[in-house]
Amino acid sequence: MNDSGPVFRVLSPETLSMHTRDGVRLDADVYRPAGAGPFPVLLMRQPYGRGIASTVCYAHPSWYARQGYVVVIQDVRGRGTSQGEFRIFQNEAADGAQAVAWAASLPGTTGAVGMYGFSYHGTGLLLTAGKNPPALKAIAPGMNGWNLRHDWAYENDAFCLQLGLAWATQVGAETARLAGDTAAFADFYTASRALPFNGANPVRPEFIERWRRYTHYHDFLERRDDAAYWSRLSPASVSNNIQVPTLMVGGWHDILLAGTLSAYKHFAAANRVPVRLIVGPWSHMPWARRLSGVDFGPDGASDIDPLHIEWFDHWLKGLDTPIIHAPPVRLFEMGRNEWRKFASWPVRSVALYLTGCGRASVDDRDGKLVFKGVPDEGVDYVVHDPWRAVPAVGGQFGTPVGPADRSALDMRGDVMTFTTAALDQEIRLAGDVSASLWLVSQAPSFDVSCVMSRVTRSGQAIPLAQGYRHFPAGQRESVPVAIPMRATCASIAVGEALRLSIAGACFPAYPINPGTGRPVDAGMAEAAITTFGVRYGGATPSSLLISTGESVS
Repeated sequence: MNDSGPVFRVLSPETLSMHTRDGVRLDADVYRPAGAGPFPVLLMRQPYGRGIASTVCYAHPSWYARQGYVVVIQDVRGRGTSQGEFRIFQNEAADGAQAVAWAASLPGTTGAVGMYGFSYHGTGLLLTAGKNPPALKAIAPGMNGWNLRHDWAYENDAFCLQLGLAWATQVGAETARLAGDTAAFADFYTASRALPFNGANPVRPEFIERWRRYTHYHDFLERRDDAAYWSRLSPASVSNNIQVPTLMVGGWHDILLAGTLSAYKHFAAANRVPVRLIVGPWSHMPWARRLSGVDFGPDGASDIDPLHIEWFDHWLKGLDTPIIHAPPVRLFEMGRNEWRKFASWPVRSVALYLTGCGRASVDDRDGKLVFKGVPDEGVDYVVHDPWRAVPAVGGQFGTPVGPADRSALDMRGDVMTFTTAALDQEIRLAGDVSASLWLVSQAPSFDVSCVMSRVTRSGQAIPLAQGYRHFPAGQRESVPVAIPMRATCASIAVGEALRLSIAGACFPAYPINPGTGRPVDAGMAEAAITTFGVRYGGATPSSLLISTGESVS
């Protein structure tokens, strides 16, 4: 990395404004190096107040300015002190393209612009890039959405309840505050301290129904099948227009990992622009070496700021920097706690087959994962009781988030577990994970939660990948179904084991399925006990598919 430290003194920031084509004023703080210049521009468009500048993950804008950039942090429409109405993602393409042109025209700049930001602003800058503004020369989105229907609001047709309600509460609180509605703000704020999933209708708590005019929550919930709506919000819909070099940042424990990886795979397959991918051991925020009591070591700390400078120094300043010559995929391997480099996204797949004696939900020693051969036929059942739904623990959506021990959860009678024997040689995972299950159920509707964990020598079960799928119509005969899970990169040491856990809920990450065919927002009074089975062996070989891609030097 080219982290040579501060080069320029930074002037006091100034606040400047631009006006959009429809006359809306957008405000920005501008940080300038004290020097002759001219300097290229780094632009971040911020929905949470430009003073924050995403310093929960990135260095302060003045640090970037010290590296020889004019840094512009702009409030998006309807946020901070900018005018207009905030409508999630619906103005970021047009407003962003105008902001790029405006930033490029600022005095003392070279006219070359790069954009960076994560989450909302990472997604927004991809929408901006879809407009292909001429001054935009490179981008660095982090932890972004791609197709918001499939990797933000829903997962395999299951509504992402915890993410959706938490974000809508934050967005609604700010909208209410800016509108001067103190009662609504107080309601949102109170709810944000402890989201009320314990009500009779967790999907439609009273406060979100009362103040629905201030959030997008009901659009996400009620417009599931409105393709035109999701297209307007999603960078995937403008992906063929994105023509700038792209550096993507993700986290193995990030709620938006699927969107980040989908975007990278699209860019890599299209092969139109240079693209790089970095995935660390981080949650959505912060990007730190410690998470849920696990220390990933000094290499687990974020080095994204200096890597940004390497990326932008090349594309905006024409410098020869190390990141340009490095392999395009850089993944942090949990367990060994070191970085691995790949020539492309790893895709080498290995199947582990489920087998057991029919008591996998009663005894965590019963269900097995085996590497070779197809075992004899068998079946195990999960009985899902909505009164005591299986909770979310660890992973991207659990409480706590990250590498939290879920071994006690795996011992519940409504969780099936299938575990390998203690390994006699290390397994190094890298890439996509999925489950292929032969399911049988007579329930009108049911859900399936899958979690892959590393089982330590002491018996802890540390989640590495998870997937969830909602089945809105009953499956009355045994059928094979795929349940995509989050990707991972991790080592399973000698003496440790791999485990697949299967349940009928993962609450409140996803709503409790009523099991009656009624919508998930019908309320708990509608919920019924449901049962589904997993067949394995013989002609119904259920399996866990893992990737063990080979890295380069």
